Amino acid sequence: MGIIGWIILGLLAGGIAKILLPGRDPGGLIGTTLIGVAGAFVGGWLSARFLDRPVEKHFFDLYTWGAAIGGSLVLLIGYRLLFGNSRD
Repeated sequence: MGIIGWIILGLLAGGIAKILLPGRDPGGLIGTTLIGVAGAFVGGWLSARFLDRPVEKHFFDLYTWGAAIGGSLVLLIGYRLLFGNSRD
């Protein structure tokens, strides 16, 4: 999967994570994409490291999507713990 595929996957995974975890988060398309792409990498690392399930390099692999969405959720929760509701 190329860099464009990772960006698209990150954008969609970040959007799904925001839907699953509503509230004030870093907003906008760029923030969602960055959290999603970083979440995809974090989720892939967590999956390979602790679940002994390396992420495949296929766009439509269910484990890739699960890892990307899970990693995005972890990053969104971490952001909220660190910065709280700074956008009030």
